[in-house]
Amino acid sequence: MDENLLNDLSEVEMPSLTLEMAPAAEEKPEAPKASAPITVEETPLSAAEKKMVQDFAQQIDIRNSTMILNYGAASQKKIADFSGAALESVRTKDLGEVGDMISGLVTELRSFDAAAEQPKGFLGLFKRAGNQLDEMKSKYAKAETNVERITGMLEGHQVTLLKDIKLLDKMYEKNLVYFKELTMYILAGKQKLSEARSRELPALVSKAQASGLPEDAQAARDFEDMCGRFEKKLYDLELTRTVSIQMAPQIRLVQNNDAMMAEKIQSSIVNTIPLWKSQMVLALGLANSQQAIAAQRAVTDMTNELLKKNAAALKQGTIEAAHESERGIVDIETLQQTNRSLIETLDEVMKIQSDGRQKRAEAEEELGRIEGELKQKLLEISSAR
Repeated sequence: MDENLLNDLSEVEMPSLTLEMAPAAEEKPEAPKASAPITVEETPLSAAEKKMVQDFAQQIDIRNSTMILNYGAASQKKIADFSGAALESVRTKDLGEVGDMISGLVTELRSFDAAAEQPKGFLGLFKRAGNQLDEMKSKYAKAETNVERITGMLEGHQVTLLKDIKLLDKMYEKNLVYFKELTMYILAGKQKLSEARSRELPALVSKAQASGLPEDAQAARDFEDMCGRFEKKLYDLELTRTVSIQMAPQIRLVQNNDAMMAEKIQSSIVNTIPLWKSQMVLALGLANSQQAIAAQRAVTDMTNELLKKNAAALKQGTIEAAHESERGIVDIETLQQTNRSLIETLDEVMKIQSDGRQKRAEAEEELGRIEGELKQKLLEISSAR
């Protein structure tokens, strides 16, 4: 894992809201509901968080273009940086290397017997002279060295995987904080936008209608445009919030992959290797005994049984590890659903923009009519004098 990411995840943050460019937080995604869609307003907040949202909403100035531009941008940036860090941790993790090491371990365990000249296995060496025994000891020593080397590397990978599992727990908690923070930004913004459109905007429109001054009409129009821009900004935050929601199951999938690989390594270390060493120690001990025929029969039977069991276990473990390594972190159905949702979102945005253009055109036509009526009235007043 990246060192910066380790430092960032050392402590779990609390949600915080700011109108400056800075970091942000998130909340626990609820279990997906099959029927009714979940809205931002349904996100559970504590009493303190609700008060924070209300107080923060009063600080928002919709007329401030810079504030609107940067609203929630800090939280969005943290989600983007967090997503990039999570992606980097997955991209740099080579679980295939662990699989190669386990395969190399199996090869080394088999090489001792495979290299023997006797077709009946390594116990056939007992029938040879003393040099055959020395040769067998030499082969065992070489194989043992390689096994110890591979075991050490596997243990190192296991430690790394276990650290990554704990780190992914921290990442999950961090993502929850980011989710909660984005939610609070959105709720505060919606509250402010609702107040602006229900109070301030009608007041500006009434003032423009009462005064008939172009500057008052323009002020009302400008405020309405700012409300529209702020509404789009809130929609962008909701999109980022959805990214944070999708991040949670992705983190758990990666964590699950790490856990399965750590279990496979543990199985190889505590089961396969001790059995192999026991087999080799027994073989060398029997080689020095006087009961060569009885020892050969006993060790051959035991060796065959162990090799069959180990071969079956290693085959199953290797196949499962390969399956898990090749499996994607996201199911294709999820990507299809996400793609459909994105397309629907884009269609809705295009429709909203089209409706907005139509309404602006109608408003411009109405403004022209109003101006014409005003000019006509002024002419009537002038001619009446």
